[in-house]
Amino acid sequence: MVVVENAFRHLGEARENGESRGLIVQRAAAEVGTPVLFGVGIICLVFLPLMTMTGLEGKMFAPLAITIAIALFISLIVSLTLSPVLCSYLLKGGEEHDTRLIALMKRPYLKLLGFALRYPGAVIIASVGVLACSLALFPHLGTSFIPEMKEGAIVSGINRVPSMSLDESIRLETEAMRLVMQVPGVAMAVSQLGRSENSTDPQPENESNPIVTLKPRAQLPPGWNQDDVEDAIREKLSVLPGVQIVMAQPISARVAEMVTGVRSDIAIKLFGDELEVLKHTADEIIKVVSSIKGASDIRVERVSGQQYLTIAIDRRAIARHGINVTDINDIIESAIGGRLSTEVYEGERRFSASVRFPEEFRNSPEAIRQVLLRSPNGALVPLDDLATIRVLDGPAQISRETGKRRIIIGANVHGRDLGGFVAELQKGVAERVALPDGYSLKWGGQFENLDRAMKRLMVIIPLTFAAIFFLLFLLFNSLRFAALIILVLPFASIGGIFSLFLTGEYLSVPASVGFITLWGIAVLNGVVLVSYIRSLRKKGIAQRDAIIQGCTQRFRPVMMTATVAMLGLIPFIFSNDPGSEVQRPLAIVVIGGLITSTLLTLVMLPTLYHWFEERHVEA
Repeated sequence: MVVVENAFRHLGEARENGESRGLIVQRAAAEVGTPVLFGVGIICLVFLPLMTMTGLEGKMFAPLAITIAIALFISLIVSLTLSPVLCSYLLKGGEEHDTRLIALMKRPYLKLLGFALRYPGAVIIASVGVLACSLALFPHLGTSFIPEMKEGAIVSGINRVPSMSLDESIRLETEAMRLVMQVPGVAMAVSQLGRSENSTDPQPENESNPIVTLKPRAQLPPGWNQDDVEDAIREKLSVLPGVQIVMAQPISARVAEMVTGVRSDIAIKLFGDELEVLKHTADEIIKVVSSIKGASDIRVERVSGQQYLTIAIDRRAIARHGINVTDINDIIESAIGGRLSTEVYEGERRFSASVRFPEEFRNSPEAIRQVLLRSPNGALVPLDDLATIRVLDGPAQISRETGKRRIIIGANVHGRDLGGFVAELQKGVAERVALPDGYSLKWGGQFENLDRAMKRLMVIIPLTFAAIFFLLFLLFNSLRFAALIILVLPFASIGGIFSLFLTGEYLSVPASVGFITLWGIAVLNGVVLVSYIRSLRKKGIAQRDAIIQGCTQRFRPVMMTATVAMLGLIPFIFSNDPGSEVQRPLAIVVIGGLITSTLLTLVMLPTLYHWFEERHVEA
């Protein structure tokens, strides 16, 4: 765009002098070749933080950064080779005056530029004041990992007590599906109760993950969206006794489980030795989670509630009857569990056959108490006389991680930012929950992804800025001019911060990608403008005249670069298709940031140029 615009302007200026069109275009391309080369290189360098991301964010955004870098590299080659050739054949050259639209935009701009050059102090103070206001808003933006993508389907996870029988679980699941289908906007519900007992994806029969398919957005009740349907389903299922309801989505739940091991936005992993202490401490943490605004779908890993049949042998009683412990163990194994007795052959196939008591003689504690044993003197003694038989509650499961027992407390965040919720929750847990000696907490879930991504960006972005500063120094051969362009970056962020605040979006990884994109465009525009002003100064033009002429000539390419980028992102803001929730923060940051960064590039950068040119340090 910059090369074509410059060639168009040069052809218009040289229409009457008879000079060869090829030489004019060659001179125009050479004039902007160096700043375009360094500008594109800096944009590619700006995307370096995305290329270094790991985890889920790396899998999502590293391919984006690599694709953009490759596309920019190819476009650079095309702009410096093919574009000048096409310009020499296809462009006729512009008129000496601007088009009506450009002239309409340029008149108030030149007045504003004249005011800025007359009163530079006021412009700098105003710009710094606006920057300070945006930085004051920054802590109030809220943070999240990635905006929740609305998939058009809901997983309403239902977790029952572990001791529930399969028949009762099926009956309760059928009732749950009947309630779900009563919710407006639900098209279909399919349930799965339990899963195979393989080591990769186990799920007991007391847990289910129904997949609820929603109707298209246009067929939902007026004013409803997917969140409203989730709230309605949650309210319907709240009448089921003794269940935990966790709302999620099919794809996001699976991805979260594979990456972090849990399906909730926040997972608090409590490590310790004793199950009872773990459960008691988890209950205390649950109270804190419940008191935090925005907490929903709170659940704790069920570590108790499984019923066990306990047979405690009375050794004095068996001694009186002359019966051994081994005899009792054998009869329990044979009567209840079953014992391998023979093998059955069907052709070449072989099957093991076990025998045990009929079901009516082993399906209850009372029946087991009546199991008879024969003493050495031939007397038949019921098992109830030899042992105490009771049904007791015991651990439903014992989970371990890194060799230690652990229990997970999970919660989703609704109606507020993830980072602020976790910060408040961590403070509440630290103040209100006393961890026993040897017990520890680990915070996971989506917050784990957010924390990892932000920590990496906090390290990589300053290093990237240092590399950009080095490239700018190579381009201008001046530390002061390199610092002048770097100053554009914080001011370029003003519009992005205000846009996030006004639209209610959070500072997320896509929003960070938007800031990175914004910085690249801002640096490119700054390089193009300052390079042209310096070239005019080298021709002996006075500083003020060079600034005004440079801004006048580079107004059109700078505006075109910013306008094309904004127009390309506008559809992302108004799109309601699946995935638009992830793209919207990026578009909001870039569009809002380009509005302010373009204005500041065209006004504040020329104002600062006066001071930065006075004392420059040559290499």
